[in-house]
Amino acid sequence: MNRRQGGFSLLEVLVAFAIMAMALGVLYQALGGSLRGIGAAEQSTRAVLLAQSLLDAHDLVPAEGLDETGQSAGGFQWRLHSAPYALGLENPHWELHEVQALVRWRDRGREREFVLTTLLPVNLRSP
Repeated sequence: MNRRQGGFSLLEVLVAFAIMAMALGVLYQALGGSLRGIGAAEQSTRAVLLAQSLLDAHDLVPAEGLDETGQSAGGFQWRLHSAPYALGLENPHWELHEVQALVRWRDRGREREFVLTTLLPVNLRSP
């Protein structure tokens, strides 16, 4: 009688392990990419919120304009700057400044920046 044993050969087991290792490697890379993307999105969101809060801190621009710089938690550097904005009117009843909030940070060795711009009236009354 010729009986054949059941089970897997060593070669079949090695091939199965190789396929499993490649699949786990691909999953690991996908997960790592997703985590990096989440981190970058979080940093960008913080930069947007910082720029918005810098602009929200001013209802009026002083007559001499704005030029402020600073640093925030998380490695953010910011600059708030204003310049007169031409209305194109002969006798305007108000003056406007274009106010720019610039936020810079480093993300994985690359310099990133976000700029938010608005128009604000100039405070013509003396303090």
